[in-house]
Amino acid sequence: MEYKVIPFVASIDANKGTSAHVAEQLQSLITNFGNQGWKYVRLESVITFVHPETGCFGLGAKPGYTTNRQMIVFEK
Repeated sequence: MEYKVIPFVASIDANKGTSAHVAEQLQSLITNFGNQGWKYVRLESVITFVHPETGCFGLGAKPGYTTNRQMIVFEK
C-alpha cells in the first residue's frame, strides 16, 4: 500500500468565512486527489515544537513554541 500525506491549512475571510468554507476546501482537496486515484483515509493533527532562535548576542531572540499542523492522509 502507498500513502500520501499533505498539509491542510484552511483559509477564510474572518468577516465572511464560515466553517462551511473550511469544509468546502477540505472536500475540494479530497475530490482532487480522489480523481488522481488516491483514497482519503483521515485528517491527522501533528503537534510540533519549533526550537527557539538565540539571535545575535541574544538580541532578537525568540522563544520556542509548540504548533499544531493538520495533515490529510491518502492511500492507494
